[in-house]
Order: sequence, then structure tokens, then C-alpha cells
Amino acid sequence: MGLQEKLKSLGIELQPVSGPFGAYVPAKRVGNLIYVAGQLPIKDGKLLASGQVPSRCSIDQARLAARQCVFNALSAVLAIEGNLNSLEGVVRVGAFVNSDTSFTEQPKVANGASELLLELFGDSGKHARAAVGVNTLPLDTAVEIEFIFQTR
Repeated sequence: MGLQEKLKSLGIELQPVSGPFGAYVPAKRVGNLIYVAGQLPIKDGKLLASGQVPSRCSIDQARLAARQCVFNALSAVLAIEGNLNSLEGVVRVGAFVNSDTSFTEQPKVANGASELLLELFGDSGKHARAAVGVNTLPLDTAVEIEFIFQTR
């Protein structure tokens, strides 16, 4: 089963890519890699989670937001590739978590995205990752995630 079919079987319909909102593109292919710019957890035009984790946004809310970042990244890939069939796997994930100063569980938030990628891609969804705490993010979002995908 291809990735698009798997998403459909899970009841997931990718939304059109939003942006860019500056002097960049949402995704760019270089050789057999697709670099996806940092994705915010926006669904139906609304930010799903905002504020610092965990004081203003729970870890569970931030994990769900991280999942939405994956869907938005796949939408960015779809916009430049026309389909998702060329995707072979995930190379790297960079998760930025809007964190309270004492919060040190950024990997738990990033796992929201990583676990979904493993579910969608199987073994080829295993990836290198960084999970970094920051003091603020665009639109006061709780999480922003960038991706590198490998293509056939």
C-alpha cells in the first residue's frame, strides 16, 4: 500500500499547503532529498496549539500538534511532487518546542511526529532527530518541525 493510500485508509485528507509567508519555499527537492521548511501545526486555517509547554500547552496537546506538522509537511511534498509515491523514507526531523525555562522533555513532544512517521513509513520512517527547546516560535505556536525526506 502506497503512502497516499495509507493516509486515505486512516481517514486523513491532506490539506493544500499554506505559505510561504516569507522569502522561502515550503519544500525544495535537491537530488533525491526533499527539504521541508519548518511546519506549524495549522489545520483548517487554525493553529492547533500555542504557548509554552507545559505551562500554556500540555505535552499531550503539543504531541498532537507535532503530528499535524507531519501532515503539513506531506502536503508540502505533495505540492512539489504531485503525489507521495516517490517518497522512500525519512532522513531527519528537527523539532522546535516552545518551552518553559525548566522544561526538559522536548523529546516527548517530538515523539508525536516521530511515531507517526514510523506508522506511515515502517522501517524507512526511522530517522535522525533533534528536539530543541526554544523561548518563542512564530505565531506563538507550541511546536515547529522541519523534515528531510528521501525519494526514489
